[in-house]
Amino acid sequence: MNVSHEIDLLVQEIQRLGSKNADGKCSVKFGVLFNDDRCANIFEALVGTLKAAKKKKVIDFQGELLLQGVHDNVDVILLQE
Repeated sequence: MNVSHEIDLLVQEIQRLGSKNADGKCSVKFGVLFNDDRCANIFEALVGTLKAAKKKKVIDFQGELLLQGVHDNVDVILLQE
């Protein structure tokens, strides 16, 4: 699977699991994304896909890297739909 395809799938999953925030952008908590069974089956390396999507300015989140447990309440915000 190539990176751009994984990012497209990530966008779909954020739209499926997320909701609109105060700015009208779709947002989901990292813990919700990480613990979702469908996401677990799709993404071999969710954190790597998130990092690549952030680098391409498709999504945004606080910090450089998200870790399960520690960052479960961090918002992953979709910048491009």
